[in-house]
Amino acid sequence: MSDLLKKPFGTHGKVHEITPQSAGWRYVGFSLYHLRAGERAAELTGDREVMLVMVEGKAQIWGVGQDWGVLGARMSVFEKTPPHCLYLPNDTDWAAVAETDCVIALCTAPGKGGHAARRIGPEGITLTERGKGVNTRYINNIAMENEDYCDSLLVTEVFTPPGHWSSYPSHRHDEDDYPRITYLEETYYHRLNPASGFGIQRVYTDDGQLDETMAVKDGDVVCVPRGHHPCGAPHGFEMYYLNVMAGPLRKWRFVAAPEVEWILERDG
Repeated sequence: MSDLLKKPFGTHGKVHEITPQSAGWRYVGFSLYHLRAGERAAELTGDREVMLVMVEGKAQIWGVGQDWGVLGARMSVFEKTPPHCLYLPNDTDWAAVAETDCVIALCTAPGKGGHAARRIGPEGITLTERGKGVNTRYINNIAMENEDYCDSLLVTEVFTPPGHWSSYPSHRHDEDDYPRITYLEETYYHRLNPASGFGIQRVYTDDGQLDETMAVKDGDVVCVPRGHHPCGAPHGFEMYYLNVMAGPLRKWRFVAAPEVEWILERDG
């Protein structure tokens, strides 16, 4: 199995924990909790900022010494309604008690103390169409470059219809050469509908030194340290993924793969 493909290490409690140390990079972290109603989770943020995303279900959330109330509304991520999220700066803590069975994602990156804790969504997040033809997919931007919520994090959700491609045309953001391109590490947390399905993700560099093609199943995470990283959803299976990106500069600038530049120029 590819080192880039991370399988959940359980079905209950914390099922993913990807750190810069475990991934072999510098910026992005990703963790995931599956909680049953009444169960609790709590962590310190340390030197990292955290975007807490209620993927599914509801939970009472505390953070930065404040009760943020019950966050979450959608019971299935494939309802495609905007997520409820909470941004937490570094050097604080948080706790959650599940009101229903729930899935909570923790997206992390180096914190600089530049932003205060705040709720994000569902207000202000609108499902947006992107792409053309079988490259059409639908985006919930949580904290991308236009939203000045974070020090380092870029976070978004993507829904890819059955038979469509996503993160395509193939592109990379693995050099620190702004404004041409920015260095951003990235994780993909995948979900499939039906859950018995599968998707495809390829991660490859122009020189071929990295070229991995992975079958992703419901709940898998793919780490993208460098290179191009398109996804495909086979006919009959809808694909969701939660993207986390971070690097030295909070800007998303990419370069298309040479073989698909013409598609990007044609489709915009």
